[in-house]
Amino acid sequence: MRSALCERFGIEFPLFAFTHCRDVVAEVTNAGGFGVLGAVALTPEALEVELDWIDKRVGGKPYGVDLLIPNKMEDKTGDLTAADLAARVPPGHRRHIEQLLASHGVDTSDLWTAKWAHDYTDNMREGGAQKLLDVAFAHPIAMFVNALGVPPKSVMERCRAKGIAVGALTGAREHALKHAAAGVDVLVVSGTEAGGHCGEVSTMVLVPEVLDAIRDYPDIQVLAAGGIATGRQMAACMAMGAAGVWTGSVWLTTAEAETIPTVKKKMLAATSRDTVRSRSRTGKPTRQLKSAWTEAWHGEGSPDPLPMPLQGLISRPALAKVDKLAEAGHEGAKELATYYVGQAVGLMNAEMRARDVVYEFKRDFAEAVERLSATVADD
Repeated sequence: MRSALCERFGIEFPLFAFTHCRDVVAEVTNAGGFGVLGAVALTPEALEVELDWIDKRVGGKPYGVDLLIPNKMEDKTGDLTAADLAARVPPGHRRHIEQLLASHGVDTSDLWTAKWAHDYTDNMREGGAQKLLDVAFAHPIAMFVNALGVPPKSVMERCRAKGIAVGALTGAREHALKHAAAGVDVLVVSGTEAGGHCGEVSTMVLVPEVLDAIRDYPDIQVLAAGGIATGRQMAACMAMGAAGVWTGSVWLTTAEAETIPTVKKKMLAATSRDTVRSRSRTGKPTRQLKSAWTEAWHGEGSPDPLPMPLQGLISRPALAKVDKLAEAGHEGAKELATYYVGQAVGLMNAEMRARDVVYEFKRDFAEAVERLSATVADD
């Protein structure tokens, strides 16, 4: 394909796949796309293992790493101890979670004492992210992407020194202008349909709005994101001027995905109306699968979710325990189980191998372009 990002990275097809699963990264990259590993929840040691595994399987083909370094969050500098942060969580929020889980038959006696989930709060601060980047930069990654806010200047400088492209998720026109002024190479323009952290503007509106806003920055490329699960959607986005697409949700129902079977089954049965934009998981708005968990944070009398990272400190252990019990067959835990996913879940109706998803994107894209071309009359 003739795309600025195909030329820049030497790839066949500008389909970028964000995933927490190394298998998906390798499969997409080997099929001609560009896999991006979401690494914020990993320790440096674990990231080394993942990237070494990927390197051995992609044969030098390009891939990327995504971190989450928000511009705004509680204790952004890391001056507080873990105990200090925990003390900022109101007792009522813990009670809310305990009552919610107990109402679904989940024992909460060890919820706050056992280590149910890795606390990766420090990875969201510049210092912690730099430790992960020390690992990532020792591997041949081709792009770094920041999932929340303008990438820190120190990170940008390190990427520039190594010739690594810098991308940033962009949920609004004003975000795009801030990223452009900072020198970002690729804007991942993500509409509200997207899974995970997302804004309020739809992809169909946001992509052309951002493209118009950055006319004075001709070297910046745009990846359209949000609700994209088919090649025909990709063709539509590129017809608007995007250089490719960034996808995430569509990989969650692949055979290789990290998604637990209980949630994968829910996703395969879900419609596009079965997601909700909620702060109940991270403290910032994220789109996720509706469940008893998400409903409990939006009902009458429910507490307002806490700011990042405090909400994550109480949601991660609770949801980690829920996932473990759900996989053991606990019916109450199955009702609570949820995960990040976008409105494209309504198009994700069958489990497929990641490689086959790429091939289906290519076929569907080609057919869409052919249909569009047929609408143009020959002189």
